[in-house]
Amino acid sequence: MRIQYRVNNAIIHNETMQFAMDGTNGRPEGVPSKKMITDSDELAFVYLLETDEGYTYIHFPLDVWPQMAQVLASGKQPILQWNDEEIGLPGFVEELTMLVFNIEGNDNYGEEFSTAVEREFNAILQA
Repeated sequence: MRIQYRVNNAIIHNETMQFAMDGTNGRPEGVPSKKMITDSDELAFVYLLETDEGYTYIHFPLDVWPQMAQVLASGKQPILQWNDEEIGLPGFVEELTMLVFNIEGNDNYGEEFSTAVEREFNAILQA
């Protein structure tokens, strides 16, 4: 069974968005891959950390999408906070931007997911 890591909070610290994870599953393994995918069933964007065996999946659920939209508006790469450790998320802005514009009007991701993306990232889509 794959361990799922979920972002559960976001704050701006020193002008950088910090996404915090619940530390109960331990530190996520891997190095930032500069890749993002979606989990439309869970209404989440997923940042991938690369490991020797594949990937570790960091889920960004719907409740942190407003902060993700702020990241896109700022254009500044966020960081992932785990306990006292900070993990940079290179490629986050570029990958999320590509996904948001690809999902707009595209029900291949599921109507519920595409509607939620269009609602939460409306300001980005209209810019």
